[in-house]
Amino acid sequence: MVLFFSCVVENGKYERSVVPTSATRLVARMDGDIIIGALFSVHHQPSAEKVADRKCGEVREQYGIQRVEAMFHALDRINSDPNLLPNITLGCEIRDSCWHSSVALEQSIEFIRDSLISIRDDREGSRWCIEGVPSSQPPPTKKPIAGVIGPGSSSVAIQVQNLLQLFNIPQIAYSATSIDLGDKTLFKYFLRVVPSDTLQARALLDIVKRYNWTYVSAVHTDGNYGESGMEVFKELASQDGLCIAHSDKIYSNAGEKHFDRLLRKLRERLPKARVVVCFCEGMTVRGLLMAMRRLGVAGEFLLIGSDGWADRVEVVEGYEQEAVGGLTVKLQSEEVSSFDDYFLKLRLSTNTRNPWFPEFWQYRFQCRLPGHPQENLNYARNCSGINSSLEDNYVQDSKMGFVINAIYAMAHGLHDMHTHLCPGHVGLCDAMKPVDGSHLLDFLLKTTFTGVSGEDIWFDENGDSPGRYEIMNFQRVEPGVYDYINIGSWHEGVLSLDDDMLQMNRSDMVRSVCSEPCSKGEIKVIRKGEVSCCWICTACKDNEYVQDEFTCKACELGWWPDEELEGCEPIPLRYLEWSNPESIIQVVFSCLGILVTSFVAFVFVLYRDTPVVKSSSRELCYIILAGIFLGYLCPFTLIARPTVASCYLQRLLVGLSAAMCYSALVTKTNRIARILAGSKKKICTRKPRFMSAWAQVVIASILISVQLTLEVTLIIMEPPEPIKSYPSIREVFLICNTSNVGVVAPLGYNGLLIMSCTYYAFKTRNVPANFNEAKYIAFTMYTTCIIWLAFVPIYFGSNYKIITTSFSVSLSVTVALGCMFTPKMYIIIAKPERNVRSAFTTSDAVRMHVGDGKIPTSPLEEEEEEEMENEQFGLLHGYMYNNAQIHDEEELVEVKLAMEESLALMPPSPFRDCSGAPVSPFPNSPVSESILCTPPNATYASVILRDYKQSSSTL
Repeated sequence: MVLFFSCVVENGKYERSVVPTSATRLVARMDGDIIIGALFSVHHQPSAEKVADRKCGEVREQYGIQRVEAMFHALDRINSDPNLLPNITLGCEIRDSCWHSSVALEQSIEFIRDSLISIRDDREGSRWCIEGVPSSQPPPTKKPIAGVIGPGSSSVAIQVQNLLQLFNIPQIAYSATSIDLGDKTLFKYFLRVVPSDTLQARALLDIVKRYNWTYVSAVHTDGNYGESGMEVFKELASQDGLCIAHSDKIYSNAGEKHFDRLLRKLRERLPKARVVVCFCEGMTVRGLLMAMRRLGVAGEFLLIGSDGWADRVEVVEGYEQEAVGGLTVKLQSEEVSSFDDYFLKLRLSTNTRNPWFPEFWQYRFQCRLPGHPQENLNYARNCSGINSSLEDNYVQDSKMGFVINAIYAMAHGLHDMHTHLCPGHVGLCDAMKPVDGSHLLDFLLKTTFTGVSGEDIWFDENGDSPGRYEIMNFQRVEPGVYDYINIGSWHEGVLSLDDDMLQMNRSDMVRSVCSEPCSKGEIKVIRKGEVSCCWICTACKDNEYVQDEFTCKACELGWWPDEELEGCEPIPLRYLEWSNPESIIQVVFSCLGILVTSFVAFVFVLYRDTPVVKSSSRELCYIILAGIFLGYLCPFTLIARPTVASCYLQRLLVGLSAAMCYSALVTKTNRIARILAGSKKKICTRKPRFMSAWAQVVIASILISVQLTLEVTLIIMEPPEPIKSYPSIREVFLICNTSNVGVVAPLGYNGLLIMSCTYYAFKTRNVPANFNEAKYIAFTMYTTCIIWLAFVPIYFGSNYKIITTSFSVSLSVTVALGCMFTPKMYIIIAKPERNVRSAFTTSDAVRMHVGDGKIPTSPLEEEEEEEMENEQFGLLHGYMYNNAQIHDEEELVEVKLAMEESLALMPPSPFRDCSGAPVSPFPNSPVSESILCTPPNATYASVILRDYKQSSSTL
C-alpha cells in the first residue's frame, strides 16, 4: 500500500488529502518531551463479514486494556526515575490496531501524519502543513513520534514496518516473532524483545521428538506469523526425520464451515496422526476447539500450540474439555507484580487517560453507563449500582513483561542517545529536536539493560532477543476446574520436561506414528508415494547386518552379524576337535588298532620261524603291518588342529600307509599268480625270476617309493599350510591347503594298486584248498574297493572331508588287519598244534572259486582229472621236476627249502592209486614211484630228495 501526503493548491487554499475512515478511532495520549507511539490490539479483529468496513470486535482485556495501562504505568515509572532520562519526560500516543493489518496501517498513517515535519512548498519557502493550511511554524500541540511500540501480530508488524521504515521510525515489538522480521535488508528499523520463531519452531520440534511423535499433522494461521513459523518447523522436522501427515492453513476469523472442513481432513489421518502441531494465533486454536465440539471428536487429537496460544484463558474458555492435554510454548516472562498493584486499583471515575476504559468496564462487569458516549445498550443493569472490583477473575497478560521491556528498551535507547548527543545538557538539546530515527536505531541496537523480571535484555545484529520458553500443559486440575500447568522449559536449545506432571487427553500416552519401529535386524522399506515415516519392515538376510535404517549390508567372507545385528564379528574357526563325539570314536578306534597291530607284530616276530609265519611271506607281512600302523596314526594328524606340521604329516601318512599295505599285497598276489601260471605248464624250462623273499621286498619298496616320490613332488609344488575354508557363508573351517590334485594323485595311485591287487586275487581263485591265504586277500580287496568307492563321492560331495578320510583309512587298514592276520593269529595262539609242518600237507581236493568240483565217475573223466592234477603236481614254487631240470644236489636242496618255506603251496597228492598200484604220469622220470604213494602226512620235499639221490646213483 502506497500512501501520499501532500498539501495541494485548489482555489488559492491549501487542503489535506485524507483517506476516509469508516469510524472514528479513539486515541490515548500522554504528553511529554519525547512522544512514543504504540499499537495495541484493544479490540478483537474484524470478523470475516466486517473486514471491508474495518469494524473491530469486542474489547480485549489482556491484549488490549492491560497493555494500554502497562504503557501508562511504565512511563510513570520511567519519568519518576532520576537515573533514566533525567529532566526529560516521555509521553505516548496509543492507537488501536484491532490485530488487523488494514486497521494498523490506518493508525500508522496517523502517526506519520502527525509527526511529519518537512512538507514544504519550494516556490514560497519552507512552511508547515497544519490541518491543510501552510504555516512557517511546526504544530504547537503535537510532537513527532520518536518510535513505535508494537503491534503484537507478526503479519501486522510487517505491514507497519514497511510504512515506518520509509520515515526512519524505529519499531520495537513485544510479541511479533516472525522469522521474516529478522531480515535487516527488508526490515531495517525493526527490533523485538522476544526471540525469533526459528527458536520457537525448534522448541516445538523438540517436544514432538521427546515423545517420539514422528507422524503429525500441521496447521497454521494464514498469515506471516503462521506461515513463516510453520515453514521453519517443517524444514527442521524434515532434517530430523519427522513427517507431516497433513498440512493446512486457515484464517483466524474464518467461518465455522472452514474449520469443520479442516478438522475432517485431519480426521482422515487418524488413527496414525493424532498429534496436531498448530503454529497458530490464539483465535485459530479456539476455532479448532469449537469445531471439535461440533463434530464430537474431543480427545481424538492432541494439540501442540505455539506462543500464539501460550496460556491465554480466552482461547480455551468454554471449550476446556477439548483443550485438555494440549501442550503450548510460552515466552518465558515472570508476572509483573507492580503492574498488578497498579491495575487492580484503577477505577472508572479516576482513570481518565484511557479512552477505552469505560467500554472495558461495561464489558468486564456486564453493565452499562447511561448517558456515556460509549454506553453499551446490550447490558441491562446500571454500572453505578455495582460494587465492582477488577480483582475478580483477574489474570495478568502473559506477555506483560515483554510489553514493559519494549517500552524500557526505547527509553534506554533515548537515554544513551541523549548522553552521547547532549552531554551535560539538562533536558533535550537541539540535536534531539526532533529525534533522528536513524541515530536512535544505532543506540537501540547497542542497548543492554536488566528487564522488569530481572533478565538481561539485549539485541543481536538482527534486532532479536535471546530465546527462553516455558512449556505449558492445559490440565483438568479437579472436576470442572482447568488450568495451565508449567511442566518444563526450553532455554538455549535445551528442553527440560517433567513427564510426571504431564497430563494427556487420554488415559494412556498418545501415539502418533505412521509405522511402528522395526525389530532388530530389520530395515525400513519406504513404499512408493509415501512419506519417509511410513514404511514396511523387512528383515535382512542371515549374513547381513543393519548398516542404517534403510540398508542391509552383507558381512565379508568369514564374518557374521553380531547379536545386535549392527555389525560383523569373526566367525569362530571350526576344525575337528578332540572333544567331538566322532573324534573320540575315531581316537579310541585308532588306539585299539595300534595296540592290536603292535600285538600282531610282536607275535609275528616272536613266532617268525614257525610254519604259519614262514608260509605267509613274513617280510611282506612286516611291511603290511607297518602300513597298518601308519594308517592308525593318520587320524591323529587329521583330527589335530591344522598346523604346518600336521598338514605335512597328513599329506604324507594318508597316501603312504595305504601304499605300504597295497604294494605288499600286490607283490604277494602277483607272486601267487605267477606260481599258479607256472603250475599250468607241463614242463618249465626257465626258473621264474624275483621269487625270493628279498626280491619281493624290493618290488614292494619300489612301489612304495613311487607313492612317496609323488607325495614329495606335490608337497614341493604346493607346500602344506593351514588355510580357511568356506563351505558356506556361515561356516569357516581351518583345514590344510590340499588341492584336488593333491588328493586325486595319491588316491589314484593307491587305487591302481588296489585294482591290481584285486585283479590278482581274482586270478588266483583256483589255488589249492589249503592255500587259503588267497581267499583272505581276495576278501580284503573286495571290501577295500567298496570302502574307497564309497569314500570318493562322500569326500568330494560333503564338507566332512577330514572325518571321512580318517574313517576310510582306519576301516581299510582294519579290514587288512582282520582278514590277513586273524586266521594266522588264531592258529598261533589258539591252535598251536596246527602250527607244525604236518598240518600243512596237501589235501585231496582242490578249492575252486569257480566250478562245482565234482568227483570223476567214468574212466575217461578220471584219466582227464589225473592229467590236470599231474600238471599241478609240479607246482613247487614254479618248478616242473624232470631229469633235465635237476642238475645237482645243491639245486635240489634249494628246491627243498623253498618248498618248506611255502607249505601252503603244497599241491594235493592225486598220483596215488589207493587200491595199490601207483600210476606214474612220468614213465621216464628218475623220480621214484614211491612219491606217488607218499602218505598224506609226508612232505614232498624229503621224498623228492630221496628219489633224486636214487636216480643219481642209477645214472
